[in-house]
Amino acid sequence: MIELWFVIIAFLWTGYFVLEGFDFGVGMLAPFISRGAAEQRQALQTIGPVWDGNEVWLISAVGAMFAAFPAWYAGMFSSFYLPVALVLVGLIVRGVGLEWRGKVTNTFWCDAGIVAGSALPAFLWGAVFADMLFASGLAALLGGVFSLVVSVLHGAVFLALRTDGPLRRRARTAALAASGLAVPVGVLALSQVGGMGGMSGAGGVGGTVGTVAALGGAVALAAAVALIWRRREGWAFAATAGAIVLASVAVFMELAPMPLPGLTLAEAASGPYTLTMLSWIGLITLPFVLLYQGWTYWVFRKRVLVPA
Repeated sequence: MIELWFVIIAFLWTGYFVLEGFDFGVGMLAPFISRGAAEQRQALQTIGPVWDGNEVWLISAVGAMFAAFPAWYAGMFSSFYLPVALVLVGLIVRGVGLEWRGKVTNTFWCDAGIVAGSALPAFLWGAVFADMLFASGLAALLGGVFSLVVSVLHGAVFLALRTDGPLRRRARTAALAASGLAVPVGVLALSQVGGMGGMSGAGGVGGTVGTVAALGGAVALAAAVALIWRRREGWAFAATAGAIVLASVAVFMELAPMPLPGLTLAEAASGPYTLTMLSWIGLITLPFVLLYQGWTYWVFRKRVLVPA
């Protein structure tokens, strides 16, 4: 039961990183690759129907940690109180910018808030998880830069997939430019995880799976570049999403035996009764959440054109 809930939490965090990753990337890129207010609206409309729903994955991941592994939750969010508080500030500022942008005359501060509120969480989440693995400022910086540049690449590919016209062409150019940094940084960052240097020292099958996942993530990043170059935006988006998934798998495999220094999963977990009740609740609610979000993406699957 303990291992099952660790997998569920890893799944929730991974879903958050994939879905909010392109939200963050679009938020950071929109003012810089748009030419005029119409294209800016076109870019932001690609995430307009889904960005707030994507944040539900963060709430679910944190809530599951609180219920299933209270000691891990307490240790993580107390040790990283400042960066997590800044993440919340960034998410609030971004949300305000997205909601107010269509209701004010001067949109400069809204756009600035969207960019800052997207860049801050994108960087800080990578820094937090890297620091959990290595307890090193340099590793945290590398992890933050990795998650930031991969989010930019992921968002650029998403824009190329969901828009048309000049914005689509610029998004493809932005993706190719971002890949020039994302691929080498990704290879460097992923070489440090997956049983190849973390504090927890994941070994055996877990270390092997983490290592394979890290290598696969690096390959997926390189594949995304080739696919976007060939104008295969759908497959390129699948590749960037796959790179994020595999990077997350590598990180959580490294965390599996000991999510915090001196704290094993068994020590961090709630009692058997709590985990059993959580399993029944998750079994009932999780399928509905997945179905609803899948339906939302299906409804808004068409390309966004320049507003009239």
